[in-house]
Order: sequence, then structure tokens, then C-alpha cells
Amino acid sequence: MRVLFVSLSEKSHIYLMAPLAWALSAAGHEVRVASQPMATETITRAGLTAVPVGSDHAIHRDMAAYRESQDYRTANWSRCERADVDWAELKERYELSVPYAFAVYNDSMTEDLAAFAQGWRPDLVVRDPLAYAGAVAARISGAAHVRLMWCADVWGRTRQTYLELMREQPAAERVDPLAEWLAARSEPFGFSCDEEMLHGQATISTLPPALSVPTASPELPMRHVPYNGRAVVWDWLREAPKKPRVCLSLGASNTEDYGGDYVSVPEILDALADEDVEVVAALLPAQRERLTAVPDNARAVDSVALHTLLPSCSAVIHHGGYGSFATAMAAGVPQLVLSTLVSDHELRGRALERAGAGVYLHHRDATAQKVRDHVRRLTGRPDFADAAKRVRAECRAMPSPHDVVAALERLAEAG
Repeated sequence: MRVLFVSLSEKSHIYLMAPLAWALSAAGHEVRVASQPMATETITRAGLTAVPVGSDHAIHRDMAAYRESQDYRTANWSRCERADVDWAELKERYELSVPYAFAVYNDSMTEDLAAFAQGWRPDLVVRDPLAYAGAVAARISGAAHVRLMWCADVWGRTRQTYLELMREQPAAERVDPLAEWLAARSEPFGFSCDEEMLHGQATISTLPPALSVPTASPELPMRHVPYNGRAVVWDWLREAPKKPRVCLSLGASNTEDYGGDYVSVPEILDALADEDVEVVAALLPAQRERLTAVPDNARAVDSVALHTLLPSCSAVIHHGGYGSFATAMAAGVPQLVLSTLVSDHELRGRALERAGAGVYLHHRDATAQKVRDHVRRLTGRPDFADAAKRVRAECRAMPSPHDVVAALERLAEAG
């Protein structure tokens, strides 16, 4: 079987695809991973075969220029149910997201990807939920088509809510920016857009039931297997911590793509300086270089993969990105999520709170006092640790990537 993965050119998205790609390769299938040229090194470092398609985009430049956009109402896809949104808000969200996000990520690679798919003829396309170019490639090649989520399926839930609300509008006001854009990209190849193109024939979800929302196409649950890039178990990680260990990690995307973090590493370290904990600030080199002082109860490190660190931690503070969230989830560690409203961050954070396994704070509410108080709660109360372990148990009960391979083989065979 030939399997074509299609990802946005984001490191964290490719990292989340890697374990399933490895499982398919180990099962004897041919695997290719397509994205813009800027993602080639990330793909090949994961031991996968890259297919650079199209040209690089400039969306990260725009992200850095408009840092506040992560908190725009139109960027908050957690608001996806009828109780949360109305027609005007959803219409505006699509009218802005399609040309300024979806099209920017996809348009530069659609034609080249389609040509590759026509020549290579994959049997299965596994795509990022926002890599709509992958849906075009699947339709052109006649391949089965699934989405692999790096989030809750807020895109599918929002789409379903939008269609319900659109049917209630006067005929003259029923606009559909997403379908119209994808139809325009599909028409040169002789077909149009339908809901299967938007949602695939199945959706692979790595969120356990306690934290997920219903998917827009039949769900294939899959256990999250952490991969955080290059990983080394450093000597200090081989010793048990003498105090409760708290990891502080703000991820890579905000620093690399949005021009900086939304909370301050020095301020968080200062807030915890007098606490009876060991703080490990797992930082990018650029974040570490900006530190002028490190408290006595903390260490600042770079080049540490979270999946090597979190099993030794009593709590983790992070920015809400799915890679950090899911690695903590798989490790059974209580989480303090200090996030913007972008994507599904609020929805996942609130779900984590309801499960009792963590606390969600909008970054503007993350005062030193609140961070300190919540860390005390997360490390001092056993109910948080117990709830985090229950979430971990749910994750472990989900099928492994190896187990999901058989389901994908059947899907591809059925066409």
C-alpha cells in the first residue's frame, strides 16, 4: 500500500504524524510525507521520506506582525457549538480564516501536490485537518482519505454548526467561503467540493474520550505516542528529583512563528523562586539566552525532549500547544495551561479542568500570584495527580498506531 501524508509546514504537526507513519512503514507500506520545502528537514530528521511540494509561504511573517491575532474572536475555534456562536460570528470567522490562513497554507502546494499524487497514485492519504490540499490529492488519485488530528475536531464541529445556521438564513445570504474556495481549487481537476473532501472518510483522534468532542467523520481512536524531535536522556534526568519537579515549557511555535511568548519565563521563575519545588525550564536556545538570572530552585535547559522529562515531574506549565498538552496527558502529569484563545486551546483547557487533571488560564490572567497558587494546588493535592493518571489510563487503553494500521488497510482496500 502506498500512503501519502500531507502536513502543514509546522514542526509540531509533523511530529504528531510521525508515529503513525513509522507504524505504516514497519508494516511494509511505502510512506511519503508531503509539505512545503521549509518542512523537508523536519520530515527527514524523523526518518521519513519527504516530498517537497510547491513553494514556501510567508504566513509566519504575518503571524509575527499580528501577534494579537491569537486572541481574536475569529481565531477561537473552541466556540463551535450553537450555544456559543451565531451566524454572523461564524460567517466572519470563515471569511477571514479562508483567505488569510487556509489558502495561505494550501494554495502554494496544491498544484504540485496534485501532480505528485497523479503520478505516484497513493492508496491512502492521511492529512492534517487543515491541509486541504491533501483532500484534492486524494480525490485526484482515487485514494482513501483520512484526517489525523493534532487537536480536538473543532474544525468539523464548527462546520456542522455553520451548515445548520446557514440553512436558516435567507437564500441570498447563504455564503460558504470554505466550500467555495476548495471548489475553486478542485475545478481545474474536474471535480468540486463536498463534505467528504472537508472531513475525509474517517478521522484519527488522539484525544481520550474525557477530553474530546465528536468528530465530523467516523472516528478512529489512536493512542498519542510522544515524539518531540531529537531526544537524549541526560545524566541529570536519570536521578529521581529530591523535591516535586515542575516543568516550565512554552513550546517552539510562539517564539519561532509569532515573534515571542505570551507569558514571561523570568516572571514565572521569580513567582516560584521561594517555593519548595525544583523548576526545570525546558527552553529553546533563544528563550534561554534572554534569561539574565535563574533562581536557586530552578535550572534552565535546552535540547530536552518533553517525553524524557515529564515522567519525572509533578506538574507542568505550558502554553497550550497540542504537542505539550498531549505529551503531559500521556505522562499522567497535572497541567497548568497558560494560553491564548487560538484554535482549540480553550476547549482542551476547559476539558482538562472538568476532568480534574489541570487548570486553564488565559495568558492575560496569569499573574505571579495565580501561577504560584495553582502550582501549589497541582503539586500539593493528590486529586490532581489521580485525575491525570486516569486520563493517562484512558490514553493507554486507546489503540496504538500499530493497531490502527489494520483499520487503514481495510479502508484503503474498500476504496
